[in-house]
Amino acid sequence: MLRFAFWTLLVLNGAVYAYSHGYFGTASGGEHEPERLKRQFNTAKMTMLTNAQADAMARQASASAASASGASTTETAGAAAVVPVPATAPAAAAAGANPAAADPAAAAIACTEIGTFDASEARRFDTRLAALELGDKQSRQAQQEQDVSSFLVNIPPQGSKEAADRKADELRNLGVTDFYVLQGDSPLKYALSLGVFKTESGAQARLAQLNKQGVRTARITPRGPQTTVYTYRFRDVTEPVRARIVALAGAIGTFETHSCR
Repeated sequence: MLRFAFWTLLVLNGAVYAYSHGYFGTASGGEHEPERLKRQFNTAKMTMLTNAQADAMARQASASAASASGASTTETAGAAAVVPVPATAPAAAAAGANPAAADPAAAAIACTEIGTFDASEARRFDTRLAALELGDKQSRQAQQEQDVSSFLVNIPPQGSKEAADRKADELRNLGVTDFYVLQGDSPLKYALSLGVFKTESGAQARLAQLNKQGVRTARITPRGPQTTVYTYRFRDVTEPVRARIVALAGAIGTFETHSCR
């Protein structure tokens, strides 16, 4: 019995040894371990390296790995630093900072002058402008204007009655007799009137006649009452507001519009 157990164990140990060393082949290829190892290592193409060659190859592999890592880090940093900006960003920022740039109609006009109006027209214009609440953007200037009703051909004031009489004698010597010396308390006191005409063309014809007779100092002076007229100025208003102002002025009477400073 002991012999049987001994030989059984011996056979089993042998079988295990043979299997572990590949003497029975493998399930996939039926090949033994020595042949498999020979195919894997391809001993015909293997080259023995010295220690120096092995160290050089190790250093080269380390340098290549470090270079690849640095390039990857640089690309990542560059990608993080680049922030795409929409092409419309500058325009949107500019429009947000200055709404007038996006809307040309909202741009302020430097100065517009409208006039002239007489006293009654100015009062009516003021009433209509009040609704616009322009404040200091609106101003009004008054000026004197002559309402010409006639034209006086005359020799300017001589300063005294004696001087006017001497000038009268000169005129008579030239054959001019249709004149008289102006009196009264006026700027034309001691002037010599040579004719009053309703139209400027009639006054010009009279002046030409006098020149032919040798009178060189005669002139034409418009005559008529002085009136006060008004001109309005509007600064820093938008085009829509300016259009409303012009419409209000047109509802009152005739006027002129000019740019101003």
